[in-house]
Amino acid sequence: MNRSTLTHLECGLTGEISPADELQNLSPKAQKPLLARYDLELAGKTLTSKELVGRRKDMWRYEEVLPVQDQNCVISLGEGMTPLLEAFRLGESIGCRNTFIKDESQNPTGSFKARGLSMAVSRAVELGAKELAVPSAGNAAGALSAYAARAGLPAHVFMPQDVPSVFRVECEIFGAQVTLIDGLITDCGKKVREGVEAHGWFDFSTLKEPYRIEGKKTMGYELAEQMAWRLPDVIIYPTGGGTGLIGMWKAFQEMDAMGLIDSHRPRMVTVQSSGCAPIVKAFEEGEQFATMWEGAATKADGLRVPAAVGDFLILNALRESEGTAVAVDDDDMLEDAKRMGEVTGVFPAPEGAACLTAQRKLIDEGWIQANETVVLFNTGTGLKYAHLW
Repeated sequence: MNRSTLTHLECGLTGEISPADELQNLSPKAQKPLLARYDLELAGKTLTSKELVGRRKDMWRYEEVLPVQDQNCVISLGEGMTPLLEAFRLGESIGCRNTFIKDESQNPTGSFKARGLSMAVSRAVELGAKELAVPSAGNAAGALSAYAARAGLPAHVFMPQDVPSVFRVECEIFGAQVTLIDGLITDCGKKVREGVEAHGWFDFSTLKEPYRIEGKKTMGYELAEQMAWRLPDVIIYPTGGGTGLIGMWKAFQEMDAMGLIDSHRPRMVTVQSSGCAPIVKAFEEGEQFATMWEGAATKADGLRVPAAVGDFLILNALRESEGTAVAVDDDDMLEDAKRMGEVTGVFPAPEGAACLTAQRKLIDEGWIQANETVVLFNTGTGLKYAHLW
């Protein structure tokens, strides 16, 4: 049974409409991210809190607002429905008792990237893609490699030369063709584009195809469901390409339209490293778009993104939610990884630990109040970064 109510794609900047039944990357005219749109009135008739009780226990439970039409095309390793952990001891130690951790490290391949690549690969398979490619700081490459392997398709991944070896090994174990580039993720992106033009690969770069965001938005649906359809006061999210934050903001709008939640929205907080903080700079300067960050350097590989194609969508979400953007130092996030581990049992990636650093900073500044409910997103496992400690 096909429950997807996908209707069309829409340019996130101009609203330009594109058909949803063909392989596409950016919008044809503006060359900006395409967003999937649904018949939410129809979706809301069956996507109800009561109906969800008996459904499969992964991200595919929200099928009315997911793009895959043929369930035989779903390429899954069991991603989604990660735990929302109460972190009272951590919260009490920093002066914000109602602190929670959404632990994405428990996804297949150890990070939230599994959601986006499961969705994107599934839809690409459905639409006829034959060879897949992605530039990545590590986790997205591992996820694409895993789902390509499950789908039986060749994968080409391009990562910075200094990426931790575990990411390279992971991709090679999954059978991907791995190329290490002397440069940043933006340089890797150029190599992917060359391969697309020369060999006809399909490009899975962050927000350069419409469906990774649809996998990531399921974090928002899960969070709402796990909190009995009442969203928290604050969500703190580590931001490189920003697909997760954009996806959750999209999910909240969809859920509101379907009557699953009320008009209350969390204040969204972007966290970046002080060594690579283009979104923070653009937010503070009141800009619609971010400028390329020169000399990007951080130990949190997922935050080393000097230019994000969805920059304006991230900034829109921050401002619409009355949120903010915070830059934190690498040494502080590594210390906070240990702080988080000692009192919660969660070994966060540096990106996830950066959320705690940002929370402590915002509490000190009075931006977060002691009685507010705050959700931190640990986007991946610290085991892949064990060399940093």
